[in-house]
Amino acid sequence: MGFTFITLSGCAPVEREVPLATRIANATPAVAVTARGETAPVGTANADAADDPAIWRNAANPAQSLIVGTDKKAGLYVYGLDGKTRDFLDAGRVNNVDLRDDVVINGQKGILVAASDRNDLANAKVALFLLDPATAKLTALGKVDGGKGEAYGICLYRDAAATYAFIVLKDGTINQIALDTAGAAPTARIVRSMKLASQSEGCAADDRTGILYVAEEDAGLWRFDASATGSTTPVMIAAADGRNLVADAEGVAIAPIGEKDGYVLVSSQGDNAYVAYRLSDDSYAGRFRVGAGAIGGTEETDGIDLMLGDFGPAYPGGLFVAQDGHNAAAAQNFKLVAWDDIAKALGLR
Repeated sequence: MGFTFITLSGCAPVEREVPLATRIANATPAVAVTARGETAPVGTANADAADDPAIWRNAANPAQSLIVGTDKKAGLYVYGLDGKTRDFLDAGRVNNVDLRDDVVINGQKGILVAASDRNDLANAKVALFLLDPATAKLTALGKVDGGKGEAYGICLYRDAAATYAFIVLKDGTINQIALDTAGAAPTARIVRSMKLASQSEGCAADDRTGILYVAEEDAGLWRFDASATGSTTPVMIAAADGRNLVADAEGVAIAPIGEKDGYVLVSSQGDNAYVAYRLSDDSYAGRFRVGAGAIGGTEETDGIDLMLGDFGPAYPGGLFVAQDGHNAAAAQNFKLVAWDDIAKALGLR
C-alpha cells in the first residue's frame, strides 16, 4: 500500500500526499458497483492486515464455495460465501495467497493453497497448504525456498509439465518455482528468475494462454511469458499514469473467457478503483469502484481475486473479491461483488 507524493520547488524538498479528491479528479471516470457480501473482519485490529484473497469454486454445489484470505500479521482465514469464518490457521506473516484445484498432493488430488511467507525477511518461502472442501479446514504441508529477499506477491500457474509458483519479491524479482507435492513432503526448485525495476507485488497467471501478469506498484502492469523456458523480458500493458491506473498498482486478477479472451483486472489503489484491460490486445476496457450500498465500499485495495462461473443465486456469473483497506470502525476485511454487476456497468460482453 502506498501513496503518490509531490515535491514543491523553490524550497527544501517537502513530500506531501496528493489528496484523494485530487487523485480521483485527475483520473478517468469510473463507474460504480456495490458489494453483495463481505467477510468477517480479520483478527488483527487497528492495522493494515488483511491483504489478498483466493477463490475456490465448488462446481457440485456453487453456494458452498470458499474464499481463502490473508491476515499478513497472523495467518490464513477460510470464509464461506456468507462471509462467516470457517477456519483460521496461524501461519504467521503470509502476505499473498493463491490456489489450484486437482493438484496431486501426497498421492491424491486436492486443493493446493500457496502463500508468500515472509516470516524471514531475508529468505523468502512459499508456504503450502491443503484445503479440505468438506470441512473448510487448512492443513500445512510445509515450506519451500522462494529465493533471497522478502516474499511479497504470489500466484500459481499450471501447464502440461508442472505446477509452478511465481513468487514476487519486494524488490521486483520474480522467481518461478516448480512445485512437487506428490510425496509426503513438498519439494521445489527455482527454474528461472525475472526482474522488474522496483517494488512489485500483485500477480496472476493465465493457464490457458501461458501469460503472467505482474503489477509494479509505481510503474504499472506488465506481462511475461509464463513458460519455464520462455523470455524473461517484460512487456508493459499499462503505465501507472494517474489517469487509467493510479499508483499504487496492486492486486491482479484474470477473467478468462473462451480459449484465450477475457480481461485482466488490476487494483488502482491510489484512487480506490479497479481497471480492466482486454487480454486479446492489452487495450483499456474500463474502470470501476465498489461504492457504499447496503454493504460498505472498498478503499485502498491491495489484493483481489476473480473467478467466473456459477457461485449460486447471489453470484450467478462469477465472483470478484477485493480487500478493503478501511472497513469502518472494524478491522479490515474482504468485499464480495458479482461479476455480472461489473460486466454490466462496464459494458463488457
